[in-house]
Amino acid sequence: MAIEVVREYLKKWDADQRIIEFPTSSATVELAAQAVGCEPARIAKTLSFLVDGHAILIVTAGDVKVDNAKYKAMFHTKAKMLSAEQVTEMIGHAVGGVCPFGVKEGVEIYLDESLKRFKTVFPAAGSSNSAIEVTMEELEKFSGSTNWVDVSKSMN
Repeated sequence: MAIEVVREYLKKWDADQRIIEFPTSSATVELAAQAVGCEPARIAKTLSFLVDGHAILIVTAGDVKVDNAKYKAMFHTKAKMLSAEQVTEMIGHAVGGVCPFGVKEGVEIYLDESLKRFKTVFPAAGSSNSAIEVTMEELEKFSGSTNWVDVSKSMN
């Protein structure tokens, strides 16, 4: 189970005990915000894309979507999301629990600038009913992110 992989992965920072498991689903931004008790924007959603044949993850705030023009300028290709099967196979987590922690070797992780307006955010923790509250510094450290990118736009 991916949550156990994430729990083991976060032990190196003594953060494994900070994982919150919910009795209900937190598989979408809205459900996660309800479970956590925060505004949807503070849910750090992790999106899976295919770039040059390999998987990348982009973590964004819950209230934004990927801007295709910004994405193409950054990655020099059209945004192509992974299928649910590809996500499990290439990332190591199932859709609904995808997070930037404990992923398969070779997956590059990018953090979107949309997250920087918050002191803390809540990414999933490997299952469709879990999350962990992290600061931006912890998100950078725990995810091993490649760098910060600006590939989002407001959904409003």
